[in-house]
Amino acid sequence: MTEDDARTRRAVEAVWRAESARIVAALTRHTGDFGWAEDLAQDALVEAVAKWPGSGIPDNPGAWLLAVAKRRAIDGWRRRERLSQREPLLAVDVQDAERHDSVPDLGDPDRIDDDVLRLVFVACHPVLPAQARLALTLRTVAGLTTEQIARVLLMTVPTVQQRIVRAKRTLADAGVPFEVPDRAERPARLASVLQVIYLLFTEGYAAASGDRPVRADVAREAVRLARQLHALAPGESEVDGLIALMEFQSSRFAARTDADGLPLTLAEQDRHRWDRSAIGRGREAMERADASPRGLGYYGLQAAIAECHAIAPSFDETDWERILRLYDALERLAPSAVVRLNRAVAVSMAEGPESALPIIDELDAELGGFRPLHAVRAELLERMGRPDAAAAEFLAAASLPGNEAEATVLRRRAAALGAGVGQAAP
Repeated sequence: MTEDDARTRRAVEAVWRAESARIVAALTRHTGDFGWAEDLAQDALVEAVAKWPGSGIPDNPGAWLLAVAKRRAIDGWRRRERLSQREPLLAVDVQDAERHDSVPDLGDPDRIDDDVLRLVFVACHPVLPAQARLALTLRTVAGLTTEQIARVLLMTVPTVQQRIVRAKRTLADAGVPFEVPDRAERPARLASVLQVIYLLFTEGYAAASGDRPVRADVAREAVRLARQLHALAPGESEVDGLIALMEFQSSRFAARTDADGLPLTLAEQDRHRWDRSAIGRGREAMERADASPRGLGYYGLQAAIAECHAIAPSFDETDWERILRLYDALERLAPSAVVRLNRAVAVSMAEGPESALPIIDELDAELGGFRPLHAVRAELLERMGRPDAAAAEFLAAASLPGNEAEATVLRRRAAALGAGVGQAAP
């Protein structure tokens, strides 16, 4: 592969990450077939890989992909002898693009946003099992690869692939319409929609792979979807809780990486660079969630934890006792290994690393291949004055799947500890 080919492939991958949700959503609206829409988009992606090295990357690459996919849809309908009223609609778009020596824009932003939210609701239809909903939506809305989805959901790649294929087939067989369900049907999908938006934000806040620790564009898309969802369900406290959580966390974007693009911990971040307007929006959403007579739910409790960090004047002045109490409540409400891991961090700050290490060790059976487990253990060992063991854990964490920028930091921390071995306490 030449350098030009490699550059083009990277550009195609970047366009797909940024535009896949809008492209698939627009195609689903036109074709009425979710599975076919994604196949059309993938075919257009293959064509881009073949053509862009010679023709150059278009000025509007996302719209180029959409136009190609629409042409393929027309060809498909011709083969199926089912053009009826749909071919003229698509053909006008394509002809208009050719007249302007360009490609059609993806449409009015508000309408496209609605399309993306519709896409999330379709993928979260109750006819699908819960894990299939997540896998399918992360594939189509977040543009993640099956390998990335497997890491996010702690599943194997073949399992993810099978669930996505079956999910698309199930949606097609059930004839699920491409629309936001009416008010009576929304509660059955709301929990899944919230989870998908949360995972989408998480991928933007801490990318599962690649060389960038933060994908702010993905995170902003998640926040926008949550606000659209709030307009549909203004009385849902968990929607407010999720918005608050994402606003608090997104407030740190400008401070989350150093000059080289490597991630910084909370303790290392310059809090003067945190976005105070985002924190203000988060607190407004937090007030709405707090006002619910049902109390804080899964996202509301996480938002309350994030608020503790957002309002602390410094890392050392963080209210770790309150954070620990909130994690205790979260673990009672939604027990999981990841919640216990995060709670262990709070224990280490409130009570000391010696109290947290046994909790981490108990999680080995469930999270042994999870990078954050080893990174947390390394930090605890470092604080306990055990540099050799800490360095080994940092290296173990760096060797596990995840973001390359994060792995670079972990290896550097291991090297720094190795340089000091023999001088630290045993």
